Amino acid sequence: MLDTHTFLMELYVMVDDFCQHDLNSLEPEVRPGPAPSLSGSEVVTLGLFSQWQRFRSERDFYRFAQSHLRCLFPRLPHRSQFNRLLRRHHDLLAAFFAHGVRQLQAVPGYDFCYEALDTSAIPTRDAKRRGCGWLPDQARIGWGNRIGWFEGFRLLVSVNPQGVLTGYGFGSGNAKEQPLAEDFLAARQHPQPRCATVGAKSHGFYVCDKGFEGQAAHQRWLQEYGARVLCPPKRNARVQPAWPKSLRQWVASIRQVVESVFAKLHHTFGLNRERPHDLVGFQVRLLAKTALHNFCILCNWRKQRTAMAFADLLLW
Repeated sequence: MLDTHTFLMELYVMVDDFCQHDLNSLEPEVRPGPAPSLSGSEVVTLGLFSQWQRFRSERDFYRFAQSHLRCLFPRLPHRSQFNRLLRRHHDLLAAFFAHGVRQLQAVPGYDFCYEALDTSAIPTRDAKRRGCGWLPDQARIGWGNRIGWFEGFRLLVSVNPQGVLTGYGFGSGNAKEQPLAEDFLAARQHPQPRCATVGAKSHGFYVCDKGFEGQAAHQRWLQEYGARVLCPPKRNARVQPAWPKSLRQWVASIRQVVESVFAKLHHTFGLNRERPHDLVGFQVRLLAKTALHNFCILCNWRKQRTAMAFADLLLW
């Protein structure tokens, strides 16, 4: 176990070492007025640490920071100013997320011949509430196997067998798996700065469930994006031959890791209770959760612990 101060120092050292490189293009533009009270490294460190499920809200985290973290961050600003700083450092957060993925892929045994691809529902509002809500143009009503009908977003992630989240994207709640996967694979094939969180192209297979089924789509993804998809056909499919039960069970077993990653994001890092009022704020908090997930795996690897043993990583 690590106490909170030790964990924060390890996180800050990694973030600050990364920020010491030539990252001038990622620094937010200089604005008139007093200089920010926190450096970019401090903002990213606090932004990641605030995503633990232990903090019930942003206010709860800031009360904890003011009571227990003043010795490490003596120049803590007002909570609203910190939130603005965190949003301004979105590009730096995205670059640190990519840096964490590269760090883990360099670890022996952490890069494999396949990645699991799947989606999960992110509720941002009760689907039965009246009115448009805070994000009427982005959040939509959709169906998720885990929670049923919901209003919010649909998250698509790609995970390697050790639980490392190599890339992600999200769309509206009513988005389907195939269009999301097509945009995701296209962004990996043709990288763009605005889609940095999708990660790098995988050199192995993508293992999916039946929601991504479609032989024509798989052939197109292979030809256009170089993505090889392993997906069980529907049981009543007439084009593809039926898979034996043992093969279906094996594919289900190797993609079980993505369900474990969703459980960490939703329950350990509080993704299931996000109620954003602004799309940029939601993007920043989702980015911080995914970066924190990978950093915790790196911490466990350094201490020769199980990769996703997060429950007893911190001694609160």
